[in-house]
Formats: sequence, structure tokens, C-alpha cells
Amino acid sequence: MMPAVTGATNSGEFEPGQRRASHADRERVATVLNQALAEGRLSLDELQERLDTVYAAKTLAELEPVTKDLPGHTSLVPRRPLDGTVQPVPAATPTSFPPAGSRVSSGWTSTTAVAVMSGASRSGDWVVPPRFNAFALMGGIELDLTQARYGAAEVVINAVAVMGGIEITVPDDVTVYTNGMGIMGGFESNVNSIPIPGAPVVRVTGVAIMGGVEVKRPKRKKKQLD
Repeated sequence: MMPAVTGATNSGEFEPGQRRASHADRERVATVLNQALAEGRLSLDELQERLDTVYAAKTLAELEPVTKDLPGHTSLVPRRPLDGTVQPVPAATPTSFPPAGSRVSSGWTSTTAVAVMSGASRSGDWVVPPRFNAFALMGGIELDLTQARYGAAEVVINAVAVMGGIEITVPDDVTVYTNGMGIMGGFESNVNSIPIPGAPVVRVTGVAIMGGVEVKRPKRKKKQLD
């Protein structure tokens, strides 16, 4: 049985705002919220309240107002022109991937790690999506990319640590750029930002408030150091 169309008007037309929100739509809004926290535009309570709304949103109409009062807000709901027709949503531009056999892959399932007075981790053979959000509040998150594959040739990890810690381990064959802020905390990287031709690119952004974010390479075994 087909589901009932709840977004239809009396004339039978489907309302654009009732289109279902995707994971990418939610992550785009979450990134704007995390940036607003780093800039002091939102309090921690406001951030958590809005993130709850983001991840509970089922439609674009529920998702779009969350960032309406913030820089970086983008319209998610297709607008009706004066003639009443609905313009189609532009198709996403295909990503240019390196040749087959590289570490670029598809099929990611995890786009967010949240630790509130607890812990969370991602490790092993997992796929890092084009944009990944990590949020630690009085908790800890470990992201181990040493065996990971990547959902795009360039991925962004947005790390926000509030009285908590986030540790990100990146392998030697990945280009890493770190651009974060520490507020009574530390946002540190011991990884040289030297481009590696043909390698995936990992960009780490975010903020550490009375907490810490650390980006590092894997520990060397004793035999490798000798």
C-alpha cells in the first residue's frame, strides 16, 4: 500500500516543503550550527536543542528554519515561481574520484559521532563520508582513519569538543589540513600539512572549549623506529 501524501494541497499539488530530508541535508545544517557555536552565536544549550531538531526532522520544511537566523543559512525548500510551478531541485554535481583501486569508496552509513558524558569511536574498515561531525560534551571520541576508506577525494571532519576530548588518527598516506580553534582548550595537530600527490585529503575543522582536539599520525612500532 502506498503511504498517504500528507504534503498535498487541496488542489492535489505536492508542497515542496514536504519533501523528505536526506542525511546530507541534515549534516549541512548541523555544520552551520557547530560553526555558530564556535563563533559565540549559540550557547551550548541552544546548540543541543537545535541539533535535536535537526536529527528529528523528516521534511525540508522542518529542517530549513533551524539556521534561518545564522550566517551560512541556505534555502532547502524549492521556491514556487510566480506562475505557480515548482522548479526541480538541481542535481548534485558528480564528484571526480581518483582511479579505481584507490581508497575512495561509497556506501558510508555513519556521518556523526556524539559523546555526551560517554564515549564513541570509529575504527577499522569504515567509510568516512564527505562531511563528518564529531561532538563531545564531557566525553571522548576516537576516530581512527588508519584503515578507513573515503566517500570523496576530499573529506571534512568537523570536531567540536566541550569539556571533552576528540582524538583523530590519520595514516601517513593521506594529506591532512587542520584549521580549528581552542577556547580555554587545545586544538592541536602534529601532522605536517604537506600535500601528497594523488592521496585523499582530510580537512579537520572545529573548536575545543575547555577541552581538546588532537590530530596525529599512528604510533610507530619499535621495529619501525629502529
